[in-house]
Amino acid sequence: MTDSSKPGWRSRLVALVEHPVFLNFITGLILFNAVTLGLETYPLDAAWFDIALPVVDAVIVTVFVIELLLKMIAYGPRFFRSGWNWFDVVVVGVSLFPDAGAFTVLRALRILRVFRLFSVMPEMRKVVEALMRAIPGMGAIIAVLGLTFYVSAVMATKLFGASNPDLFGSLGGSAFTLFQVMTLEGWAMEVARPVMAEISFAWIFFLVFIVLTSFAILNLFIAVIVDSLQSKHFDDEEERGEKEAAEAHAERAELRAALSDLRAEIAALRGEVAQGMRSASASKARDSDA
Repeated sequence: MTDSSKPGWRSRLVALVEHPVFLNFITGLILFNAVTLGLETYPLDAAWFDIALPVVDAVIVTVFVIELLLKMIAYGPRFFRSGWNWFDVVVVGVSLFPDAGAFTVLRALRILRVFRLFSVMPEMRKVVEALMRAIPGMGAIIAVLGLTFYVSAVMATKLFGASNPDLFGSLGGSAFTLFQVMTLEGWAMEVARPVMAEISFAWIFFLVFIVLTSFAILNLFIAVIVDSLQSKHFDDEEERGEKEAAEAHAERAELRAALSDLRAEIAALRGEVAQGMRSASASKARDSDA
């Protein structure tokens, strides 16, 4: 195959893997695979059930492998420049390991194939990308939360450890108890009131801790994620605007080139007409002389 024919078949292959029908088929197959993997958790005693599901799973994995191979051929080296393509390769590659021996634990990781919805659905992909962009900002908040937890756990152990050793007997136990308080799950009846029965002013500690963690620091996570989503939206809008501006510039350049060609053709026609008129005048002059 000659080099001149490569762009043709490769562009057709790219059009195939990016066609809405192809993408919808892969999306539906991922959803169907999620159902079949969930059915494996049900204790059904039907013999056909144990035979059919592995066959269906093998067919689905084969289709996924063929899809990735088609994309690798279509995009060439560009395929490996996308983090989502690497994600697909890893998720599908896990399914190719055998289900016996040292790889038995990987059988449970097959459900990760459902996460391929992130790579095939643009809206979900935008959300995940926004979350990934929010990680650096979330790191500072996690550090503040960890420091708050450490200081609070040390204080709780010293203040309430003697009267409530089951809840605050050690640093680790205090941290776990305070995590329960932060989630607001049974914190009043299971933690605060038993401690207040021994130490009356304990409510001050718990209220300050809840305000700092549940209401303040955790809401900072939401603020960072929302800001990242907005930044991602603005970046997409800016990228779309730049793309539209580039397309408009290209169209204007083509229009200017077409007008320039038209002017050149008109000038050539005028020259031909003038030349014809001069030739006719010269002929008439020769006829009159004769």
